[in-house]
Amino acid sequence: MTLIDRHILREWLGILGLVLAATLGLLVMHSLYDELDDLLRAGAQAADVVAYCLVKIPGFLATLLPLCLLVSLLYALGRLQQANELVALRAAGLGLGRIMRSVWVMGFLFCGLVWWLNSTVVPWSVEEARSMRETLQARQELAGKSAEQVGLRSAVTFDNAAGGRLWFLNRYSQFTRRGYGVTVCLRDQQGREITRLLAREAWRDEAGGSWIFRVGREITFDPVSGEVTRTAVFFEQVRRDFNEDPDLMQVYDAKPDRLSLFELKRVIAHHRSTGSPKARVYELRYASVLAETLMPLVIIAFAVPFAVSGVRVNPAVGVTKALGLFVVYFIALRIGLVLGGRGTLEPVLAALLPHLGLLGAGGWAWARLR
Repeated sequence: MTLIDRHILREWLGILGLVLAATLGLLVMHSLYDELDDLLRAGAQAADVVAYCLVKIPGFLATLLPLCLLVSLLYALGRLQQANELVALRAAGLGLGRIMRSVWVMGFLFCGLVWWLNSTVVPWSVEEARSMRETLQARQELAGKSAEQVGLRSAVTFDNAAGGRLWFLNRYSQFTRRGYGVTVCLRDQQGREITRLLAREAWRDEAGGSWIFRVGREITFDPVSGEVTRTAVFFEQVRRDFNEDPDLMQVYDAKPDRLSLFELKRVIAHHRSTGSPKARVYELRYASVLAETLMPLVIIAFAVPFAVSGVRVNPAVGVTKALGLFVVYFIALRIGLVLGGRGTLEPVLAALLPHLGLLGAGGWAWARLR
């Protein structure tokens, strides 16, 4: 890198580090303010609280990075503009693209960072933080309670249309990984119920790849009339033809924004296999998360012309205008999500269009500035 590239990067990345550290610290404090009482009531020790905060920090980075990039870039370029350094460079015959070459290189690197965060680190952070909370709650609930009463989720339903099975679990314990009060309706190709399994409890045998039902009744129906043709009581029944995953059963109908990228992929694959229209909602969320990879380039595209084209004023003025830029950006994102949710656009196109549109607007601003 030349001296100019190093100088531009030193001014920008120094401010970026300060903004990112300050904002990240505020978010961690806010998270602790909201969740510390729950963690302490669950019996968390100081080491547990520190580990929980460290696990949650990567999940904040993907959210904070775009805002911090915008604020730091506007502020750094505002300082350079105020000191006439950009004016001197342009008067020396250097174009804006040459001056900001290092900024664009860092922008592409930040795109790779956002991709890595969204695809790997953030999903791990979300799932690990949730697992730590559930472990702490289960540890506390074990005091004076049986294992079946720990980590319960009520009214878990799962529709496996491809297999012709509809599940309902009155309660599911994440601690014992067993369902209690289990009903499974088996249907034929016309959707008519032919068999119903009722069991006190059921669980998946991971080693054998089957489901085990204990203490229940199997009811057989005539598919045409719907009348009961046979009833059989059983103490234990092993169904090797059942392949449902309990982890998928718990998240397949959850709100998309509450799922990690790994969980979204599993839910999308399930809904696609069954032809469910719900797949579009999860596909849109998945595509929007991946489309955020372009966010650093979008920010550079319209932040740089905005910062260097104005009059020489205090750099803080540019920072205060960051909110307005972000409002426009997120309004465009919201419009894309609405169009994708209504089926007007395909999920991938709905997620990409706002980013590509703002990149085009930024390119037009760069052309005018030159």
